[in-house]
Amino acid sequence: MAGPRRLRTLLGDYPGTAALRSGALTSDRVRFDFADYPSVVDGFKPMIRDRAFDVSELAIVSYLVARDFGKPLVLLPVTTTGRLPHARALYNAERGRLWPSDLAGKRVAVRSLTTTTGVWLRGILANDYGVDLDRIEWVTFEDPHVAECREDGTRAPAGRTILQMLLDGEVDVVLGETSADPRLKPLFPDPRAAGEAWFRKYGVTPINHSVVVTRAMHDDDPGSVQEVVRLLKQSNDLSLSRDSTPFGMEAMRPALQMLIDYAVQQNLVSRSFRVEELFSDLTMGLI
Repeated sequence: MAGPRRLRTLLGDYPGTAALRSGALTSDRVRFDFADYPSVVDGFKPMIRDRAFDVSELAIVSYLVARDFGKPLVLLPVTTTGRLPHARALYNAERGRLWPSDLAGKRVAVRSLTTTTGVWLRGILANDYGVDLDRIEWVTFEDPHVAECREDGTRAPAGRTILQMLLDGEVDVVLGETSADPRLKPLFPDPRAAGEAWFRKYGVTPINHSVVVTRAMHDDDPGSVQEVVRLLKQSNDLSLSRDSTPFGMEAMRPALQMLIDYAVQQNLVSRSFRVEELFSDLTMGLI
C-alpha cells in the first residue's frame, strides 16, 4: 500500500503552523516536505511563476493578481497571517511632522505596489483619510511576484534600502515597514488607537497571507486538498492565534471583499472579483 502523499510545501513558522512544522501533528494521507527559505516571502515568486510547491503560503494580493492573470492556483479558506497595518507607515521626524493629509506631492516608498500591507495602507489612506493616491510619487524596490504584472512608479536606485532612503530624506514616508530607530515615527498618530477605531468601524481583520495549492493537485487529488485544510485548521486551533486569523470563506469574506475593492481602486487587477471566484467549488465549502 502506498504511503502518504509527499507535498512540496512552503509555509512560514507561526504559532498557528507550529504543530505541523514540528511534526507534532501528522496524517496518514499527506506528508509535508517544508522548503527552507530565509523568509517565506522569498518563495512566493517561485510558486507563482514555476509552481515550485504543491502547497504554498502566499500574500493575498499576489494571489489576486495571479488570479487576474489566470495562474493555475486555487485558494484555500485558510489564513496564516493578518494584522492591523497602521503601525507600519513611517516618516522621519527629524525632517518635520507629517500627517496623512500632507502626502500630496510627497515621495512614498513601498517594496512593491502589490505588497499586501502596502495595499491595505494605501486603501486606508484613500478611503478613511481622503488621500489622493494619484498625487503621490510612489517609489518601489522590487518586481511584483507575478511576472506579467507591470507597476507604475519610480524604481529606487540599485543598492538602496527603503529605511535608509527615509533616513536620508530621499523619500518622505515608507509603507509596510517597522523600525526601532527613534527618528522614525508612525504616520498615524497613536497607531494602535487608530487601528482599533478602524476595526470598530469595519469589523474587518486584515488578511496578509493565505494558502494556495496548485490547480494540478486540486484537480488530481481533491482528498489531499481536504486533508491539507483539515490539518492547517487543526494546527491553528492548537495555538493561541486561533481567534485572530479568520478561517473559512465566510469568515474571510469581509477582508477579501475589502481587499478586492482596494486592488481595483489601485489599478492592481483588471476587474472586481466576487469572493466566491477566488475559491473553487471544493475549497469554498471547506471548514
